[in-house]
Amino acid sequence: MSVFYTKDTLLSIKALSHHRWALPVLAELGRSGGSRFAPLANRLGVSRDALRKTLAALIDSELVMRAPGYGHPLRPEYVLTENGARIAPICARIVNVMRTLGVEDVGLHKWSLPILTRLVHEQRFSELRRDLGTTPRALSLALKELTRAGLVERRVHDEFPPATTYAATSTGRPLRSQALLLQAAL
Repeated sequence: MSVFYTKDTLLSIKALSHHRWALPVLAELGRSGGSRFAPLANRLGVSRDALRKTLAALIDSELVMRAPGYGHPLRPEYVLTENGARIAPICARIVNVMRTLGVEDVGLHKWSLPILTRLVHEQRFSELRRDLGTTPRALSLALKELTRAGLVERRVHDEFPPATTYAATSTGRPLRSQALLLQAAL
C-alpha cells in the first residue's frame, strides 16, 4: 500500500468531496478573496440550500469562516481560513481540469475524487471497496459514471474466475494528479 493512502488522508478527501459544491466554493473564494452569500450562489449557479449546507460543512472543517467585521455591504461575508487558502489553488486547478475535460458533473460527485486518488495502480472492485469503505452499490454506480465519462477504464481479465480491475485512463490521469495533490495538502 502506497503512502498516499493513509486512513487519515482518505477520510479527509472523502469528507471534502462529500459536498458537491465544496471544491467550487473553495476555488471561488480563493479567486475572489471572499464573497457574500448571494453573489457566491449566483456565480456558481448553486441553490441557496445547497450552498448553505456546503458553507456550514466548510466552516465546520475550518476551511472557511465568516469574515470578521462583516456588516458593510462591500465586505465579504465568507473568507478562507489559513487552511482553506492553502488548498484553494489546488481546488481551482481541479475544477479547471474538470471543466476542460467536460466532466464537472461526474467529477464533483461524492466518490469520484476518492476513487481516482486510489487508482494510481490497477485495482479490483473489492480492494477499492475495502479501502474506501463504501457500499457496493455506491461504488458500482460511481465506477460506471467514471467509466462512461472516460476517466476510468474497466478491464475484464481472462482468468478463472474472471477478474475485473479498474484503472485511471489517460484522460483521467490529470484529474487524478490534481486530486492527489489535494489529498497530500489535506
